Amino acid sequence: MTQFRTLLRKATIGISMAGVFASSVVAAPLAVPSVPGAPNLVVPVSGDCYAIGMQQAAQVGGQLARATPEVRGGQQVCVIVVLMPARDGQRPRRNEIVVPMG
Repeated sequence: MTQFRTLLRKATIGISMAGVFASSVVAAPLAVPSVPGAPNLVVPVSGDCYAIGMQQAAQVGGQLARATPEVRGGQQVCVIVVLMPARDGQRPRRNEIVVPMG
Protein backbone atom coordinates (compact mmCIF):
# COMPACT_ATOMS: atom_id res chain seq x y z
CA MET A 1 0.00 0.00 0.00
CA THR A 2 2.84 2.40 0.77
CA GLN A 3 4.41 1.68 -2.63
CA PHE A 4 1.14 2.60 -4.29
CA ARG A 5 0.96 5.90 -2.36
CA THR A 6 4.56 6.70 -3.26
CA LEU A 7 3.93 5.94 -6.92
CA LEU A 8 0.73 8.01 -6.87
CA ARG A 9 2.56 10.94 -5.23
CA LYS A 10 5.34 10.82 -7.86
CA ALA A 11 2.80 10.71 -10.67
CA THR A 12 0.93 13.69 -9.21
CA ILE A 13 4.14 15.70 -8.88
CA GLY A 14 5.11 14.81 -12.45
CA ILE A 15 1.76 15.92 -13.81
CA SER A 16 1.84 19.20 -11.88
CA MET A 17 5.41 19.92 -13.03
CA ALA A 18 4.39 19.27 -16.65
CA GLY A 19 1.67 21.91 -16.19
CA VAL A 20 4.27 24.40 -14.89
CA PHE A 21 6.53 23.81 -17.88
CA ALA A 22 3.64 23.98 -20.34
CA SER A 23 2.41 27.26 -18.88
CA SER A 24 5.85 28.85 -19.25
CA VAL A 25 5.85 28.47 -23.04
CA VAL A 26 5.38 31.84 -24.73
CA ALA A 27 4.28 32.30 -28.32
CA ALA A 28 6.29 34.87 -30.23
CA PRO A 29 5.65 36.26 -33.70
CA LEU A 30 8.04 35.05 -36.35
CA ALA A 31 9.59 37.32 -38.93
CA VAL A 32 8.61 36.37 -42.48
CA PRO A 33 11.23 37.26 -45.08
CA SER A 34 10.00 39.14 -48.10
CA VAL A 35 11.26 38.36 -51.57
CA PRO A 36 11.29 41.23 -54.07
CA GLY A 37 8.82 40.59 -56.88
CA ALA A 38 7.03 37.77 -55.03
CA PRO A 39 3.25 38.06 -54.54
CA ASN A 40 2.07 39.02 -51.08
CA LEU A 41 0.39 35.94 -49.59
CA VAL A 42 -1.09 37.82 -46.64
CA VAL A 43 -3.89 40.11 -47.73
CA PRO A 44 -5.44 42.51 -45.24
CA VAL A 45 -9.17 41.92 -44.90
CA SER A 46 -11.51 44.76 -44.04
CA GLY A 47 -14.21 43.10 -42.01
CA ASP A 48 -14.65 39.62 -40.70
CA CYS A 49 -15.61 37.00 -43.28
CA TYR A 50 -17.22 34.80 -40.61
CA ALA A 51 -19.43 37.68 -39.39
CA ILE A 52 -20.47 38.45 -42.98
CA GLY A 53 -21.25 34.76 -43.46
CA MET A 54 -23.44 34.69 -40.36
CA GLN A 55 -25.36 37.74 -41.62
CA GLN A 56 -25.89 36.20 -45.06
CA ALA A 57 -27.02 32.86 -43.57
CA ALA A 58 -29.54 34.67 -41.36
CA GLN A 59 -30.85 36.66 -44.34
CA VAL A 60 -31.49 33.60 -46.50
CA GLY A 61 -32.70 31.39 -43.63
CA GLY A 62 -29.91 28.80 -43.75
CA GLN A 63 -27.01 27.53 -41.66
CA LEU A 64 -23.47 28.79 -42.23
CA ALA A 65 -21.20 25.94 -43.34
CA ARG A 66 -18.08 27.88 -44.40
CA ALA A 67 -16.85 31.44 -44.85
CA THR A 68 -13.41 31.94 -46.39
CA PRO A 69 -11.68 35.03 -47.75
CA GLU A 70 -10.30 34.68 -51.30
CA VAL A 71 -8.91 36.84 -54.07
CA ARG A 72 -10.85 36.50 -57.32
CA GLY A 73 -9.97 38.60 -60.33
CA GLY A 74 -7.67 40.73 -58.19
CA GLN A 75 -10.50 41.62 -55.80
CA GLN A 76 -10.81 40.50 -52.19
CA VAL A 77 -14.06 38.56 -51.70
CA CYS A 78 -15.63 36.40 -49.03
CA VAL A 79 -16.90 33.03 -50.27
CA ILE A 80 -19.77 31.87 -48.08
CA VAL A 81 -21.38 28.43 -48.17
CA VAL A 82 -24.85 28.24 -46.60
CA LEU A 83 -26.83 25.03 -46.12
CA MET A 84 -30.49 25.63 -46.88
CA PRO A 85 -33.17 23.57 -45.11
CA ALA A 86 -34.26 20.41 -46.90
CA ARG A 87 -37.67 19.90 -48.46
CA ASP A 88 -39.69 16.69 -48.49
CA GLY A 89 -36.99 14.58 -46.81
CA GLN A 90 -34.27 15.63 -49.24
CA ARG A 91 -30.72 16.60 -48.36
CA PRO A 92 -30.03 20.25 -47.48
CA ARG A 93 -29.22 22.41 -50.48
CA ARG A 94 -25.78 24.01 -50.73
CA ASN A 95 -25.90 27.71 -51.54
CA GLU A 96 -22.63 29.53 -52.34
CA ILE A 97 -22.60 33.31 -51.98
CA VAL A 98 -19.68 35.54 -53.03
CA VAL A 99 -19.55 38.90 -51.26
CA PRO A 100 -17.01 41.57 -52.32
CA MET A 101 -15.03 42.98 -49.41
CA GLY A 102 -13.50 46.38 -49.19
